[in-house]
Amino acid sequence: MDEADHLREWEGYVDWKNRPALRGKHGGVLAASFVLAVEILENLAYLANASNLVLYLLRFMHFSPSSSANIVTNFMGTAFLLALLGGFLSDAYFTTYCIYLISAIIEFMGLLILTLQAQRPSLRPPSCMPTNRNTVCQELEGAKSVMLFAGLYLVALGVGGIKGSLLTHGAEQFDDTIPEGRKKRSTFFNYYVFCLACGALIAVTFVVWIEDNWGWQWGFGISTATILISILIFLIGSTTYRNRVPRGSPMTSILKVLTAAVCNTCICKSPFSTTTDTQKRGEGDLHHANQQEAAQFSSEAEFLNRALHENPDYPALDCTVTEVKEVKIVLKILPIFMSTIMLNCCLAQLSTFSVQQAATMNTKIGSLRVSPASLPVFPVLFIMVLAPIYNHIIIPFARKVTRTETGITHLQRIGTGLFLSIVAMTVAALVEMKRKKVATLYGQLNSTKPLPITFLWVSLQYLFLGSADLFTLAGMMEFFFTEAPLSLRSLATSLSWASLATGYYFSSVLVSTVNRVTRTFGNTPWLYGSNINYYHLERFYWLMGILSTLNFLHFLFWANRYKYRSTRSGNE
Repeated sequence: MDEADHLREWEGYVDWKNRPALRGKHGGVLAASFVLAVEILENLAYLANASNLVLYLLRFMHFSPSSSANIVTNFMGTAFLLALLGGFLSDAYFTTYCIYLISAIIEFMGLLILTLQAQRPSLRPPSCMPTNRNTVCQELEGAKSVMLFAGLYLVALGVGGIKGSLLTHGAEQFDDTIPEGRKKRSTFFNYYVFCLACGALIAVTFVVWIEDNWGWQWGFGISTATILISILIFLIGSTTYRNRVPRGSPMTSILKVLTAAVCNTCICKSPFSTTTDTQKRGEGDLHHANQQEAAQFSSEAEFLNRALHENPDYPALDCTVTEVKEVKIVLKILPIFMSTIMLNCCLAQLSTFSVQQAATMNTKIGSLRVSPASLPVFPVLFIMVLAPIYNHIIIPFARKVTRTETGITHLQRIGTGLFLSIVAMTVAALVEMKRKKVATLYGQLNSTKPLPITFLWVSLQYLFLGSADLFTLAGMMEFFFTEAPLSLRSLATSLSWASLATGYYFSSVLVSTVNRVTRTFGNTPWLYGSNINYYHLERFYWLMGILSTLNFLHFLFWANRYKYRSTRSGNE
């Protein structure tokens, strides 16, 4: 291959100056490596505060345990839900390169506000005042409350934009038209999760220790500096990136197809004919590999086939086969997306009630006192060990056995994670029963002294949920990226983060609903008050285990019926 051949243009891609991207010069492992390095720092900046935020709100902003938990889950849920906005803008109007830079600057501004509030006592509520019977604390309110939430949600907006663009930006550095490029891309997804864990490890150990021992202003300050460094590293890699050219709003064509299908149904058009209407819309739009795939296209979501009928009264609603096919793909992946929400509802407990549980227990390991917010170090270390083993040992072995590119399909990975979430909730319920039994036995239900039981018991639920997260998150990312149409890749990949967001929101709704129902049918709500020892947290965990089991059965129903869009993604 000569130099001219080697440096031919990438169709549909540009470099950072909007010039045509060139093969051999742009994209590849080097470009993706910058993305992985940035992700370590970005996740460090985010999790350094998110993992310990519930204690900051509880001890320094004087919110109740349940209010603190809901604020954290709403904040984290919003951050991940906004990934859909970042993904949409990346697909429709801007490159992933631009969206990342804009989002990182917004997160930097939010962290500056939080650092300033943590630094100045006048911007926080006054210290608690002890009385004869108890301690009176004034909850954050007024302008101080506005400042806190303004900082938090600027961070959430920035994190959402980064999550919605950075992953897709890295995955698109690989040529998916050749098997070697697809294998490297699969490796990228595995190491992306590994880098998430690396950032989390530093966050929940070093930075959390700084926050607990030196003050929260230092923790927020480290996060602010870290996100600034990540921007600089991303800019250094600018000349190596290939950036996909936005193709306009994908939502426009989706809405057009749905509207056309409804309109053509209402005016009683005849059933869709794969031969005549396909010819009308252009045989070249199908891109079918064989007659079997053409037949599958006709049989799936037959209602949408009506969108292909010409409607002389509304010519703007005329749709191509490609547009209808893309909408069918989106509808096929939505049930899988819905099946992952319950797992992320379980994961939300790691940042809320699990931290509060550990805070009541003995957090010493030998002479070292460990912050309860550092508990995520257990699943993080497990992910860091398992991710390379999975990529370099398990996957190559599975490829030889199954004789497919993926070895283990994306849906099998997701299903493994969902099953582990059931185990995690069962373990969490048993551990909470043990913790409360110790508190009752030693008469420490009302005591602020650490219970004579090690917090390592709580680490068991972290371990199982961390394993579930590794399987499901990496599986979701690659599944949505490879199955989605090219024009929807960023938005579809953002569904991985939207699942997290919906899970966190569902956690808040579930807590509120459980309290409302148990208040109606019982004397005391399960999850209410300032003392977690009087919570019926074990019942809540049993409930989540039951819901997780039902969700797993729901996933199996859809997964067994799913047909992969391409043999590259798994078995037909």
